[in-house]
Amino acid sequence: MSIVHKATLTPSKKEIFGAWLATQSWCEGDLTGTIGSYRFDDPAGRVGIECVLLEVGDSVVHLPVSYREAPLDGAEDFLMATTEHSALGTRYVYDACADPVAVRALLSAALTGATQEPMDVYDQGRLVERRETVVTAAGTGSWSRHAVPHFDGVTIRSHGAESRVEVGSFVVVVKRVVDGSDADGTESIQVTWPDGDAALVGVRHR
Repeated sequence: MSIVHKATLTPSKKEIFGAWLATQSWCEGDLTGTIGSYRFDDPAGRVGIECVLLEVGDSVVHLPVSYREAPLDGAEDFLMATTEHSALGTRYVYDACADPVAVRALLSAALTGATQEPMDVYDQGRLVERRETVVTAAGTGSWSRHAVPHFDGVTIRSHGAESRVEVGSFVVVVKRVVDGSDADGTESIQVTWPDGDAALVGVRHR
C-alpha cells in the first residue's frame, strides 16, 4: 500500500517536472498534462517512489522520481527541486535513476513480478480515498522477493531518452520517452495506460 497525503506542494509537481524537463536535451516540447502514475514502496517507508507518465509536446514521457525527507548524498546533480509539503514539510525531489532505494524497488518489481501499490489517500491520519488506477504496472519475473540482492549504490552509464543504471550484477534500463519500443531486458515492468502499453523498465544481467 502506497500512502499519499492529502496536501499541497509548493512548488507543485507539475511545476517541478516541467522546469526539470525543460533542461533535458532529450526532451522536446512543453509539459501539457499528466496521464497518471504508478508507485512501488520503499520497505523502510522513508522514500516515496513514483513513476509518472506525462504529456510533453507530441510525446509521452515516463519520469521516475523519488521523494526524500533529507538530501541524498552524492546525488546533487540529480536533484530536481525541493518542495514544501503541507503535511510532511520539506521534500527533496530526485531523478529516481540516481536513487538506490528507488532503483532497487524497480529492480525488485521486475524480477519478482510485483504489481504497483494501491494509492491510499490520508488526511490528518485518516483514510479518505483509495485513488482510482489510471496507470497499471507489473513485473514479469518470478523470483522470490528474498532472492533479490542488496546493493549500496548505483552507477548511471547513460542518462538520456533511455537511461542505463548499473546495480550490482544487473543493468536497469529506464525508457523516458515512450516511442513504441520496449526497454531492453530479460525481465521488465510492463506499464499500461489508457492509450498504450509498453515495457518501460527492463532488467538484465551485466
